[in-house]
Amino acid sequence: MVCALLGSVAVILGDGLVLAVTVLMVGAGVLVAYQRIENQDPGMTTEFALLLTCLLGALAMREALLAAGAGAVLALLLAARERLHHFVRSVITDQELKDIILFSAMALIVLPLAPDRFMGPFEAINPHAVARLIVVVMAISALGYVATRSLGPRYGLPLAGFAAGFVSSAATVYAMGERVSRQPNLMSGAVAGAALSSIATILQMTVVIGLIQTSLLSALAWPLLLGGLAASLYGLVFVLRKSTGSQAEHPVNDTGRAFSLKTAVVFAAMVSLILLVSAGLNAWFGTRAMLLGSALSGLADAHATAASAASLMAAGKISSDQAVTPILVGLSTNTLMKAVLAFKAGGVRYAWRIVPGLVLMMGAVWLGAWIR
Repeated sequence: MVCALLGSVAVILGDGLVLAVTVLMVGAGVLVAYQRIENQDPGMTTEFALLLTCLLGALAMREALLAAGAGAVLALLLAARERLHHFVRSVITDQELKDIILFSAMALIVLPLAPDRFMGPFEAINPHAVARLIVVVMAISALGYVATRSLGPRYGLPLAGFAAGFVSSAATVYAMGERVSRQPNLMSGAVAGAALSSIATILQMTVVIGLIQTSLLSALAWPLLLGGLAASLYGLVFVLRKSTGSQAEHPVNDTGRAFSLKTAVVFAAMVSLILLVSAGLNAWFGTRAMLLGSALSGLADAHATAASAASLMAAGKISSDQAVTPILVGLSTNTLMKAVLAFKAGGVRYAWRIVPGLVLMMGAVWLGAWIR
């Protein structure tokens, strides 16, 4: 309190020079005090906290709310110091710390600096979107890692997969497969997470269509309802499935790495190639090949196809019946893409469990389209 008052008085008495001299005096006192106790406590948290308190007192004379917020954060950090030390020394591993730093660099440095404009052949590639996709795959994999550590693979991976599906179901299928390739004993939980991510695809598509053209939802009610129900039941089977055989004999003690940067880059490169091919075909054939365009764009993102068809219907260019088929075609090719990604990331054993669920979901979707 005295140190904070000292900073406040320095601001009241004079200009920046008085404050600078005051801060230097406090810093000199902190340095002398630290030299006397550095053998017992080599940390400098208390010393820097005292110096910051002086500056907060000065800041309070000009920006009271900002100073109060910073003071609350400082008090919280000091109160949680022992818990933070325990977390860093005993809970988090060296590899996890490296992964956190790598993810932070990608999300806070590479992503903001990536140009946010289309370039390259047919102006189909947006570097910012590619970087964002890499970060998304890393985040999904890390989410599954944290959930596995917290809840175990049986419940953690399904929960993480469902949540990550709202970001990208295809990326979730790929990330879960990549984890299985490194840790085969996580198979059931990873398959459940990948299957449940398709529910998020259905829900998100429903929201997108509802926001653009509400009347289109009535035409798609049965396909979306039956498809979501099929994905839910298939994912639930693997959630409730108990570990047997080698999985029961080898419990999960090592959850592996949070993510693989190489895996994320490969996935982003595959999606970028699909977008490039789609842009090229669109440039050559134009918008007349609507179903072909829907199929190609669906390989990368089923929601974009749904939004495009709903927008055309809202503009009065196509009818409700004409909008349903491109949406279902885009969803079908997106599902096909998931099957390819499952094989690429997790191998035959993983794909063998993923593909039946995808077939079941799309069978239910087209059945709903037939009976509507």
